[in-house]
Amino acid sequence: MSERTLRGKVAIAGIGETTYYKHGKSPDAEFKLALQAVLAACRDAGIDPREVDGFASYGNDRSDAPRLAAALGIRELRFSNMHWGGGGGGVAAAVANAGAAVHSSMANCVIAFRSLAQGQFARYGRGAQQAAAAGDDAFLAPYGLMSPAQRFAMKITRFMTEHGIRHEALRAIALTSYHHAQTNPRAVMNGRPLDVEKYEASRWIIEPFHRLFDCCMENDGAGAVLVVPAERAKDLPHKPTYLLGAAQGGHHRSAAPVHNAPDYASAHFPTVARNLWAMSKLGPKDVDVLQAYENFTGGVLLGMVEHGMVSAEEANDFLVPENLRFDTGKLPLNTSGGNLAECYMHGLEMVNEAVRQLRGDACNQVKDPQVAMVIGGPMVTPVSSLILGTEATL
Repeated sequence: MSERTLRGKVAIAGIGETTYYKHGKSPDAEFKLALQAVLAACRDAGIDPREVDGFASYGNDRSDAPRLAAALGIRELRFSNMHWGGGGGGVAAAVANAGAAVHSSMANCVIAFRSLAQGQFARYGRGAQQAAAAGDDAFLAPYGLMSPAQRFAMKITRFMTEHGIRHEALRAIALTSYHHAQTNPRAVMNGRPLDVEKYEASRWIIEPFHRLFDCCMENDGAGAVLVVPAERAKDLPHKPTYLLGAAQGGHHRSAAPVHNAPDYASAHFPTVARNLWAMSKLGPKDVDVLQAYENFTGGVLLGMVEHGMVSAEEANDFLVPENLRFDTGKLPLNTSGGNLAECYMHGLEMVNEAVRQLRGDACNQVKDPQVAMVIGGPMVTPVSSLILGTEATL
């Protein structure tokens, strides 16, 4: 019986993105940004955009596949897919869904993408703008839990308290992202360095988050990757980046409403991580470079622990800037600046960075990486993760 797997069956052949803007500063509408990113990914792959026959996205992206297909002059739309859930929980799932469509012959050339113009539409970081609270909000808003920062801070605080993790661990994650952004010309925070003194002097948003340094930005822009069969990728301009493992979902009652999940202090990756490692036939020690979604620095902490990248007991000692930087780190982290300092494109920019690292043309290039990992948005449900590799890993 043949093995059912995506491992080594598909590859990312092209990556693309727009200029990344501060919230409300894009001169273009969200749909135009999506088109620009798709065209850039096709150009990078050396593929005519009219060959694209599928789209996969997440977070209720408003740039829907039929409209994109019409605007791009696509000859035939064969696959269109949206991953449930808000924010960036589905970033790795969108790439995996594109890969599944290609491997199953439902499509031949699929774009996974995200487009955001929060100046044109609502901002994610604000509490719900509605006349009356409903659903979860009816239970949470009376107690002041309205924004994502407020809601996720409770989970992270519980986890840090239970395991004795100091705030310096979160600080190291923020310092690392800002450090990498200073040598990335695409980064919104390029030219705005962060040091310990500036971080510690900043006001609290809500404990354990200092100002905006522990919180993702809000940005306008778009990003895209182009997924094709592994065999075809070999004939295209760039060294192929192969999908080695992908998983999505959540463990038992991880989506229980009103903060009633039995495993409360979780990023919701326990079963996802298990399935990810099983497909990839790799383990945490095989990862050369990690892109971990920072909606908040505490989410990176939880995601790393639940994927086995570091234990909770080791976190205080391991999570220091020297271990996380691209040139000195034991586990280089968010080497383009991530959601904190490059751009908050709901993690799609992290997939692009993982591909650049494996191609060998990243701004902050890790030495000879063979395996790159992307951890999608933590603490939402469902969540997803992705492992990519070079030809040497097949």
